[in-house]
Amino acid sequence: MITIKKILKYFIVFILVIIAFFIGIYAYAKVSNKLAINSANGYYLYDKNKELFTGNNTNWVKLKDISPNLINATISIEDKNFYKHKGFDYLRIGKAMITNIKRRKNVQGASTITQQYAKNLFLNFDKKWSRKIEEAWLTIRLETHYSKDEILEGYLNTINYGGIYGIENASKYYFNKKAKDLTLAEASILAGIPKSPSNYAPIKHPKKAKERQKLILNSMEKEGYISKKDKKKAINTELVYSGIKDERTSSTAMFYQDAVLDELKSIDNIPKTFLKTGGLKIYTNYDPNAQNIIDDAIKNNLKDSKLETALVIMKPKSGNIVAIAGGKNYNTSQFNRVIHSKRQVGSTMKPLLYYSALENGFTSTTTFTSQKTTFTFSNNKTYSPKNYGNLYADKPITLAAALSYSDNIFAVKTHLFLGEENLVNFAKRLGISSKLAPIPSLALGTEEINILQMMKAYGTFASYGNKVTPHFINKVEDMNGNILYKYKNDNEEILNKNTTYILNELLSNCYNKNLIDYNYPTCMSISSKITKKYAIKTGTTDTDHLIFGYNPDVVVGGWLGYDNNNNTTDKDGAILKNMWVQIIENYLKDKKEHWYEQPRNVVGVMVNPITGELATSKTKNASIMYYIKGTEPNSTDLESSIPTLKEN
Repeated sequence: MITIKKILKYFIVFILVIIAFFIGIYAYAKVSNKLAINSANGYYLYDKNKELFTGNNTNWVKLKDISPNLINATISIEDKNFYKHKGFDYLRIGKAMITNIKRRKNVQGASTITQQYAKNLFLNFDKKWSRKIEEAWLTIRLETHYSKDEILEGYLNTINYGGIYGIENASKYYFNKKAKDLTLAEASILAGIPKSPSNYAPIKHPKKAKERQKLILNSMEKEGYISKKDKKKAINTELVYSGIKDERTSSTAMFYQDAVLDELKSIDNIPKTFLKTGGLKIYTNYDPNAQNIIDDAIKNNLKDSKLETALVIMKPKSGNIVAIAGGKNYNTSQFNRVIHSKRQVGSTMKPLLYYSALENGFTSTTTFTSQKTTFTFSNNKTYSPKNYGNLYADKPITLAAALSYSDNIFAVKTHLFLGEENLVNFAKRLGISSKLAPIPSLALGTEEINILQMMKAYGTFASYGNKVTPHFINKVEDMNGNILYKYKNDNEEILNKNTTYILNELLSNCYNKNLIDYNYPTCMSISSKITKKYAIKTGTTDTDHLIFGYNPDVVVGGWLGYDNNNNTTDKDGAILKNMWVQIIENYLKDKKEHWYEQPRNVVGVMVNPITGELATSKTKNASIMYYIKGTEPNSTDLESSIPTLKEN
């Protein structure tokens, strides 16, 4: 039987072993290489001209140049025993474990400032055990090689203050002043952000930020940093936020930075810790002029609106994304709708459908009847799509007219004629990875797809059938100039040039006055603002408006709607069209007219664009439609290439 004396003996031995283990760990850390924390966690983003446009380490300030108010506020709320422990607060860890066990969920953390700093030396916040062990080891190395003041200085210069990294940058952004000049009220607001930047950034969430501030001020009073009078004065101080980052940087440029860092995490051969690189130089495709063009379009059209937006400018040949807006205002919402949001794409799905149709025997003047139609399937299931505004031709119309008007009946008939799996497979061929259901409404864009995936599809059409991969990063180097990653353009031809040319010509009819008949082309409202030839397609659902348009030089895509899926109006669709035309026209302002060279195997024929009949001297509004040689209409057999579909 084990006696109490033996238990005590084993316990003492156990404690001695633990102490010896930690002494050994800290001793080994002491003789290991010193970490270069002044550059670690530093990344520098360069634009397409290799000019530095942002970075998280560009305004490093000494601890003595940071307001004591901010230092005390941070220590009191994040790690009150910071100057007493050796990297880990074991008493706090024990209390947190007991609290979490009692509440049966993870409600309390116990990370010290040193641990948080170690965590920020990685590119992402992986929660694997191997990663946690690495973080613990880095924590020990930091504690053995640096003083507490040096660790605190590094932490405050690299922590995330709501998409703004480092206390000097944050001070300038939120209050347009240096970190050393922060008042107690200002400092206690900023100190609350790192806990949850998306929830406590004061411009977006002033109420939550104020609640967090009160918690911090109470903690500061409890720890003896301030008096009750100081606390009351700080709480009652009305703060004004400037939201100024840098006069050289556009108001939406932070969305581009976020997208770059998101892409960086997906690159396999980039070391996952900054310590292995000493920091990173990231050469992007960012074009400040293009970003300013997007900014101007948002300011001119959405200044007083509650609508949100996602906008992208991309070069089709390379897939270089030169500018984005993940929302209309980064100050009020850091959610990046370009990279994180999925929406129903509406009729912008139709060009994919019609390319596939052209590939399967349709021509520009293949006809179906546009009329109210109910499609009947097995088990007596029915589907009754409607045209926008319940407007129907009640007669056969051409594919060209259907695409110009965005006729839903024509699209569903085409989709069912080809087979519902056909569109799913073609979307995959273009690189759309979203799971798409082979259903009748897929032709009308009822499935949700990310805007960058749609840019990939439209980029393929714009690059004349070559594979396109939208990307933000061109090259990544370590601080010594060693290349860690360089983008390689695949440029594989995945579409037929003849068919792509015909589709691009068809899409240029969306603002062609010759197609005005019983209906109007979808982009006629902006035709007076268009000075160059573009392929354009719009899309509308109850909650979303989309537009994608291009020529050989650029693809511009956009979405407009509400984050909460509120219904939109026709006026909202007009706003998006005006934004799109302003962006593309300004981007190409000083560039020459550029269109696709007509392939030798494609012929143009003058026809009636609504009926598909060959044009005569009596034909009004005749237009040139394009065909692969041998499929063009002729006077003897106009109906030979027209497929048939049983209609109910």
